[in-house]
Amino acid sequence: MKYSLKILFFLILLSATHFLVAQNNIIDEIVWVVGDEAILKSEVEEYRKEILMQNQRIEGDPYCFIPEQLAIRKLFLDQAKLDSIEVQESNVNRTLEYLVNEYIASTGSVERLEEYYGKSIAGIREDLREQIREQQLVEGVQQKHFGSVQLTPSEIRKYYNSLPQDSLPFIPTTLEVQIITVEPKVPLEEIDKVKERLREYTNQINNGEREFSTLALLHSEDPSAIKGGEMGFMTRSQLVPEFANVAFSLNDPKKVSNVVETEYGFHIIQLVERRGDMGNFRHILLKPKVPQESLDTALVRLDSIRSGVLQKKITFDEAATFLSADKDTRNNKGIMVNNSRGPNGGTPRFALNELNQDIAKVAGEMKEGEVSEPFIMLNEKGRQVAAMVKISARNEGHKANINNDYQIVKQMAENARQQKLVDEWLQEKIGKTYVRIDPAWQGCELKYKGWLK
Repeated sequence: MKYSLKILFFLILLSATHFLVAQNNIIDEIVWVVGDEAILKSEVEEYRKEILMQNQRIEGDPYCFIPEQLAIRKLFLDQAKLDSIEVQESNVNRTLEYLVNEYIASTGSVERLEEYYGKSIAGIREDLREQIREQQLVEGVQQKHFGSVQLTPSEIRKYYNSLPQDSLPFIPTTLEVQIITVEPKVPLEEIDKVKERLREYTNQINNGEREFSTLALLHSEDPSAIKGGEMGFMTRSQLVPEFANVAFSLNDPKKVSNVVETEYGFHIIQLVERRGDMGNFRHILLKPKVPQESLDTALVRLDSIRSGVLQKKITFDEAATFLSADKDTRNNKGIMVNNSRGPNGGTPRFALNELNQDIAKVAGEMKEGEVSEPFIMLNEKGRQVAAMVKISARNEGHKANINNDYQIVKQMAENARQQKLVDEWLQEKIGKTYVRIDPAWQGCELKYKGWLK
């Protein structure tokens, strides 16, 4: 027989589906069949909601674009079975918790998220879990078959020469920045006030007067406050050591930890749930207030260092190495490294919108080699520090060219080659796969040929 019994079953089911539609008794319907896998109208709707939630672009009619994307995914999943691709559940869980937390933050509450999807948070989690697992299987196939593309310099240059000038990306102005910071001294009485407040919260929770989540919502200075202090599932390595050591020693969800100090401030922690090597915790973060006098003293200290640099008594590199409080940069002569996922990630180059907002305000108009006046900034830990920066390199915005932007052009060329290989593979796979599209869904301009045989 040309087609499997499973396909015959789906054809029968498809006919039954149309009958039920005619009787107005249908909740769902099959819109595509790919191999022995069906694509349901409900899947299309769920995928559309996912795309909108993630602010992704839908190309053209969503009811044409989305079914084709789902069909492509099913082709990759079929290949994953043939290739015996596997995914690690810990990776699935980690991504799941990140997405759920992001979605709750985006909608504002669990209740609003449930309303958006029309199902319980448990149902949303299970659907997302399956989608994430499938996506990681797809990525495994792509890595195996198309992940080893390497082009020679001559091939990259040939690709660059073939591009129309108006298709070359504009590279925004980038800066390479060195930094020196001085941390203002926090009086002991301020620290004692914060610890005492946290102990009061602990007593209120233990006495049953207030819920931990309520106090977190009202008082915590961490972004998780909006979720009642709940952080979502994380591994020990995702947390700073001082926090992780205490959090992962908790085993009773009714207990509250002692006060914990980290580089972010002072915390109390409560266990929500443990799953293997991952834990979900609530916490309340309070930060001691830095008096203006301490900030002024730190600025004076930095101004003295700046004078020494300008008078050539000490170089900026030396000052950053021996006098800066910034432990992330002082071992690298104060050079900041871009930790974003963009094209500048992992390099010392920053577009202005990738810099700390306080640094960007100061550095935006500075010239190469210039040293700033001292200023107060909020660092990535959310603490006020005095800082001054030097622009070690400034590259003005320009159209990408192969001499100055070789790595960007190289990535573009390799991406284009990978996409060509994917397109060829998909076209061949489509030609060998049984596909049935409901007539009501056939009036579409699809990216790949051969779906309609």
